[in-house]
Amino acid sequence: MTGAQRRLQLIEVARGLFAERGFEGTSIEEIAQRAGVSKPIVYEHFGGKEGLYAVVVDREMETLLEMVTSSLSKNRSLYRIQQVALALLTYMEERTDGFRILVRGDSTAATGETATYSSLLNDAISQVEHILAGDFERRGFDPTLAPLYAQALVGMVSVTAQWWLDVREPSKEVVAAHLVNLCWNGLTRLDPDPALVGPDYVESRRRTSADDA
Repeated sequence: MTGAQRRLQLIEVARGLFAERGFEGTSIEEIAQRAGVSKPIVYEHFGGKEGLYAVVVDREMETLLEMVTSSLSKNRSLYRIQQVALALLTYMEERTDGFRILVRGDSTAATGETATYSSLLNDAISQVEHILAGDFERRGFDPTLAPLYAQALVGMVSVTAQWWLDVREPSKEVVAAHLVNLCWNGLTRLDPDPALVGPDYVESRRRTSADDA
């Protein structure tokens, strides 16, 4: 096994242990034992437990942030909101250990207080706020309210995603469709059978009171 392969192995092993037991509950000895190496090998690669934990957190933050930001970078607003929900659910499904580490938010001297899931959500909120501000201006709404709506949207998706992590049903696609249904249509215009849309989806004209007359 090359040095790079060994380093990756130690990161994967540590990710599982940190997710299960937290930073304080995990020891270098346990990491080394599970990886089938001696403790000095772990120290050689990372300098200690804090260094290894910092690498694990940084990798998970980068992975999730990339998935979320890439989903916000193109197409229309409804599709982007849908893809944000799917990105978060997919990350949680594929990298459950990493997500549990970010949510746990253990603070160490190596990672600092900002290396948490909440800080990543703040990044997502800022991007959603920018998108909503543009949409509000085009629709004649007050763009200064975009921060409020961004907090509400990201918070709803985040809390629902954490619930789904435990129950794992219905499917992530169904969950995403219903989240977008509530985000986009509101309680008074819920679609009884929502489905995911494609990137070529064309948004219909906003319904007004005249439409109901």
